Amino acid sequence: MKLIKVLFSIIIVLGIIVVAAYYFVPTLVADQVMEKVSRELQDSGHLETVKNEIENDPELQAFIAEGKNVDSSKLPFQTKEEATRALVTKFGISEIQEIQSKAQNGLTAEEKQEIFNKLESNLTEEEMLALKVLAYKELSK
Repeated sequence: MKLIKVLFSIIIVLGIIVVAAYYFVPTLVADQVMEKVSRELQDSGHLETVKNEIENDPELQAFIAEGKNVDSSKLPFQTKEEATRALVTKFGISEIQEIQSKAQNGLTAEEKQEIFNKLESNLTEEEMLALKVLAYKELSK
């Protein structure tokens, strides 16, 4: 009887650990990725390059401008951190890093379209709109 209680207790503890890991690990990873990407963009000066590229591309400006007059309180995420968590869970860290490295090296029209297609196929309309709102806010700073 004691053996059954010990085994049952171990199973419960392991279950709690698995559930906690499932919930907290993606959040921790997303926070680390967001911090790393933000730091790299600011330190390398690529943030200004990205802003200039967006300002010079009317197609991207039109895309982002869709987020201008949206009530962000009804969207799935309102902060960069929440957006990063959502993207990490939908795409994975390696795919996000691949997109980041492509963006740093400059994107062709085909590569931009490929990234856009990936986003559209993996994200809901509300998530896409939330990204547009965040991009608009960042560019308006």
